[in-house]
Amino acid sequence: MSIRHGLLALLERGPRYGSQLRTEFESRTGSTWPLNVGQVYTTLNRLERDGMVAQGGQDEAGHALYAITDAGLAELRTWFEKPVDRTSPARDELAIKLAMAVGAPCVDIRDVIQSQRRHTVKAMQDYTRLKAQALVAVESGGARERDDVAWLLVLEQLIFQTEAEARWLDHCEARLIRLSTTMPPASPSAPTPASGSASPSAADPAPAPAPAAPNPITTTPAPAPGGAR
Repeated sequence: MSIRHGLLALLERGPRYGSQLRTEFESRTGSTWPLNVGQVYTTLNRLERDGMVAQGGQDEAGHALYAITDAGLAELRTWFEKPVDRTSPARDELAIKLAMAVGAPCVDIRDVIQSQRRHTVKAMQDYTRLKAQALVAVESGGARERDDVAWLLVLEQLIFQTEAEARWLDHCEARLIRLSTTMPPASPSAPTPASGSASPSAADPAPAPAPAAPNPITTTPAPAPGGAR
């Protein structure tokens, strides 16, 4: 999330102080990504250092006002015109978790998928309820209609995102079931002997075989996925 460019976009509408920028940012995004005042002022200081904003006096209450500069306007125009880069995606915790669960000997990956699916579907339902509220606000045509429209767009992006995640979880479960007959069970790696430790001799009794590690991918048919699709 680009707080830097979000603040520049708000400053394009006129000079503002830090707390005002935080309030307007959260209003525009429906507090989906809350900010604290420290983040705002840290970002403003960096923008001022880079010549993109400048302090422009104070308001009646004594708040220091920041105004966007020509360099800041140019940066903002470039940001709006340039597509968001998807070639280097941010780390996704859920994708990493499932990738690690595939090789974990004591984890049933279907339990991980089912738990996440329940959470994802609940989030989708919550976002849908908020979308209904945003639609009412937009249709009422109140004084904050601009912010309500912006919030609606953010909510719809979150709904599409959670819908895609739910479909992906269904796909993962189906994929793992199809592969369960060909993938070998995961087993813990043997520990590497410490340097200088004695090697077992031929006279030493052979160790008892370790019990087979549980297969994290079961062939039991998957239950019907829950939640709205």
